Amino acid sequence: MEATKLRRVDFVFRPDNTSIDVLRKTLKRDADDIILELIDSGLKGRGGAGFLTGLKWKLAKEAAGDIKYVICNADEGEPGTFKDREILDRVPRRVLTGMAICAHTIGAKEGFIYLRAEYKFLAHKLKAVMAEMNEEFKKLGLDFSVSLRYGSGAYVCGEETALIDSMEGRRGEPRNKPPFPVTAGYLNKPTVVNNVETFVNCCIIANIGADEYKKFGTDNSRGFKLFSVSGDCSKEGVFELELGMTLADFVEEFGDGDTKAVQVGGASGFCVPRKKFKDTIIGFEGIPTGGSMKIFNSTRSMYNVLHNYLEFFEEESCGQCTPCRVGCQQLIKGIEAVKRKEKPAGYLDELVKLAKVMKVASKCGLGQSVGNAFVSIVENFREEIVY
Repeated sequence: MEATKLRRVDFVFRPDNTSIDVLRKTLKRDADDIILELIDSGLKGRGGAGFLTGLKWKLAKEAAGDIKYVICNADEGEPGTFKDREILDRVPRRVLTGMAICAHTIGAKEGFIYLRAEYKFLAHKLKAVMAEMNEEFKKLGLDFSVSLRYGSGAYVCGEETALIDSMEGRRGEPRNKPPFPVTAGYLNKPTVVNNVETFVNCCIIANIGADEYKKFGTDNSRGFKLFSVSGDCSKEGVFELELGMTLADFVEEFGDGDTKAVQVGGASGFCVPRKKFKDTIIGFEGIPTGGSMKIFNSTRSMYNVLHNYLEFFEEESCGQCTPCRVGCQQLIKGIEAVKRKEKPAGYLDELVKLAKVMKVASKCGLGQSVGNAFVSIVENFREEIVY
């Protein structure tokens, strides 16, 4: 695997005054042509799952039915992630343009932004921009409009099928797959659900073209990404960086000189220790991330970090499936028992087995990802749990 050097770029937050021009140009293109360019660009979903965006749009376009929907997933609930908030606040027209391009491509007439409950302070501004853009869509001859829907503060509604259930007025719980939303999504109609940043990247690709976009990143991780940097760092905030850099380069740029671990991808991601920084690539060929990069220095207890994550997952589990509902409870009870010396250090190995079972047996990404942080922290910082 070849890594790129850490390089800052500036595409997402450029002045948001070209969106309508980009859309006007794109509406003249054939839908299949747009899909081929997206696939050629190598763009993968920026929410963290990494499914090819062009392929998702292709499946939705080919799905049977005259009624289709576009949903922007703005339920940014991953701990340590705050880049979508910045996008919606600073360049909302770029998001709406990406949604409109998707609507033109798959044949949708209605779109929604599913906004995280804690981001309701953005609603007034977003509604004004949506009203303005909906009028622009009409002027361009595009029969498409976007409206706002609100989340209720549930982490699990970041999962696309739980999000759809929530939009339909039910308790947000993940659905069985298949069928996938591209064939049976919102109101059982073909639906594209993409992350905020993904739609912005679609707008950028429509503007600069796939060939230019592919100049950034690696073969498996094309383009650039927004990173939410927090913790024990020299620079905190949202930074746009080329994909494919090593974690060592990242820490050199953003660490405080005493970094012992980086949690890549939030609570559901992997905790990487200092000894693995040079060999860890930030991208789909290494460790992918939805954006969260939490930096910890030597003053931090990794037991406390792990305990905090497990408390979060125990609280946010929807309780629908037993592996996640019971597993989260047992993991937190288990590490507490080891810390209190009520269980031997070897009991951690049994807990690791449980975490791995959860990864394959849980119904959705919440339960499946609990083991990422758990196993990586136990394997790399066992002594901080035992002693």
